[in-house]
Amino acid sequence: MTIDLSTRYLGLELRSPIVASAAPHNSDPAMARRLERAGVGAIVLPSLFEEEILAEELELTRSLEQGTEVFAEALDYFPALQSFAGTADRYLSALERVKAAVTIPVIASLNASSPGGWVADAKRIQDAGADALELNIYRVAADPRWSAADMESRDLDLIAAVRATITIPLAVKLSPFYSSFANFAGAAAGLGADGLVLFNRFYQPDIDLDSIEVVPRLELSQPWEMRLPVRWIAILRPQLDPEVSLAATSGAHSGADVAKGLLVGADVVMMTSALLKHGPGHVTSVEAELRAWLDAHDYRSVDELRGSASAATVGDPSAFERANYMATLHSWAAPDL
Repeated sequence: MTIDLSTRYLGLELRSPIVASAAPHNSDPAMARRLERAGVGAIVLPSLFEEEILAEELELTRSLEQGTEVFAEALDYFPALQSFAGTADRYLSALERVKAAVTIPVIASLNASSPGGWVADAKRIQDAGADALELNIYRVAADPRWSAADMESRDLDLIAAVRATITIPLAVKLSPFYSSFANFAGAAAGLGADGLVLFNRFYQPDIDLDSIEVVPRLELSQPWEMRLPVRWIAILRPQLDPEVSLAATSGAHSGADVAKGLLVGADVVMMTSALLKHGPGHVTSVEAELRAWLDAHDYRSVDELRGSASAATVGDPSAFERANYMATLHSWAAPDL
């Protein structure tokens, strides 16, 4: 039986629902070509960070103005800068190289926490040829002066500012920590987000017991982390406009994981950790597993499968909300001691 894996995401026609999500090596044209040959439907570039843009601008201004208030001749010491290749320029150059290397859609990524002048870089990304933009909102609510409503309002302002800047499709990558996530997801879509990516992974810092310093710890995702996006996509799919795309990310490692994401209503399932661990050739194995599962369950296409187990189609929709709480607790069997 012929299996049609084609899908539609952010208005883009993809040959496969397997997407290579943001990873450092995705900006390498050679790696992008390997991912394309392995079968991914689209590639998401690593993020351009708001902090990088702002820090570079501040450091350049500080350097150029250093000493100008002490020595009058310092005002004419530096010639006028005709051009300056900064972080954003290097990102745009990488985007252009990847676009030239592959035929599948290339999605740029902005990692941000606040509205500001840097938002103009979204337009530059569009002009450089990105097929879509993924706005990655990464913020920890650590200031007690900011209420949940304040935080959500600020994030919605950010989404609106980016949406007003570009005309290419916009996806918003969210964390699961909003106080009323379904409400926020609907508001983001109402402001013009063409799709939602669930979920952003918040990396947790650690303490080095020798240096007594806070240090970063990068751990690749595990398959069990797929349960959270699966749960929320199942809940949101019946509530959102069918034209709003949904992407599952965090924990997808196998064809079975992809099938679960599609079953609850995802348009695509994104992978990073599995590709970092196994290389781009892993996509071929995942696709083969997905095809075998579809064939075994008599599905002819991704369209036929999508949403078969969302909250609108399962016998007990509350299972996604309460997560069969009592049954889950009672399922634990203590080992013999």
